[in-house]
Amino acid sequence: MPLLDLIALVIFVLSWLFYEPLLKWVSVGGHLNSNMTAVRGAWMRNMALRDNRFIDTQLMGHALNSASFFASTNLIVIAGAAGVLFGGERSYRSVVGMALLDPGTRMLFELKLAVIMIIIARGLLDFIWAIRQMNYTLAAIGAAPLSAPAQDLEAYGKAVGLILNPALSAFNAGVRGYYFALACTAWLAGPLAFMVATLGALALLVWRQSHASAAKGVAQIQQILEKG
Repeated sequence: MPLLDLIALVIFVLSWLFYEPLLKWVSVGGHLNSNMTAVRGAWMRNMALRDNRFIDTQLMGHALNSASFFASTNLIVIAGAAGVLFGGERSYRSVVGMALLDPGTRMLFELKLAVIMIIIARGLLDFIWAIRQMNYTLAAIGAAPLSAPAQDLEAYGKAVGLILNPALSAFNAGVRGYYFALACTAWLAGPLAFMVATLGALALLVWRQSHASAAKGVAQIQQILEKG
């Protein structure tokens, strides 16, 4: 593998694997995902205290449908990438002549496709795990006691939050995989494009977690909930 491609791949792997520690380091005082953990915890505590939990099941059903949609999309992308990867010499020759692409040797071209497939496959596993945990959450909501001391209901809601938060964290990880898969696709245009796309995706993710309007709004909501 050429040195520049190797450097680009190392930068990508480090950005992909160490994104969350980096986010915690640069986001002093919390970020969108960490603040949403507190918001979802409050949601589940309020759910347990409500008599009518229909709205909670509806919201969970929406999240479950979204995760199922993304999981199905991942399967389609994996099938498409696998078709090209196992297309052999014919697939490689069809790409070599395309403008703006720099696939390199056939072995390097197949490595690029394999890395893309790994990222999408990891995202698929995240979505599957998210779906399973969302189903656990729905069961827990359905099993919530109708009458119990407020202290017990609040403890029950807190316990349900311990199921819901990892579910939506897995969902977020699956969605984040699309950012890095797109960055990896830029590798087909050459190592420099790969590095720029990787650092660009990383910067965009960090900015959205820390400085986007949604991040600021969720942070304010979390502060209000803490005062309540």
